[in-house]
Amino acid sequence: MILDIVKLGEDILREKAEPVAEVNDEIRQLAEDMFDTMIEADGVGLAGPQVGKKLRMFVAMADDDVRRVFINPQIIKTSEELGDYDEGCLSIPQVYETIRRPVKVTVQALNENGKPFTLEADGLLARIIQHEYDHLDGIVFIDRGDKDFAEKTTAQFKKRQERAEQKRKEKEAKARKIAAKIAAKEAKKK
Repeated sequence: MILDIVKLGEDILREKAEPVAEVNDEIRQLAEDMFDTMIEADGVGLAGPQVGKKLRMFVAMADDDVRRVFINPQIIKTSEELGDYDEGCLSIPQVYETIRRPVKVTVQALNENGKPFTLEADGLLARIIQHEYDHLDGIVFIDRGDKDFAEKTTAQFKKRQERAEQKRKEKEAKARKIAAKIAAKEAKKK
């Protein structure tokens, strides 16, 4: 099932996610739905908060096309060597910024079957892990870059959200007006 992706400006993106209490069928289904959503949106990673779930879990699929589920992950080691990369985010569509992060990372987590694992990653997978892990702590990638750019982007998305809310209200008012006209016509017929 394709889930709605939360956009910048929605509170859950700035909240710290809660640990997954039990890896069960519901969590496995959520992981599958997150993969479907991520692939549909042409992404490489997706965290629980991005689909409105305040849970410490994310999914990732790097250039090796392996589906990976990370439940209650902990980054236990990062390399001293850093690298730059133009990052984007499904929650901040069409916005990219060069972000500097460690090029290697070691993470411990549970998989979709509740089995613990440790993974050493580099390249794109290391970046995806760090990006998605940030989401679990209420951090979005623009927070790691230029402060002015982050403020401008946040303000831009707030305006978008306000315009969308205004359009929604106008659409509801129009629907009520039409319903009232229909009801008035029906009342005249009686």
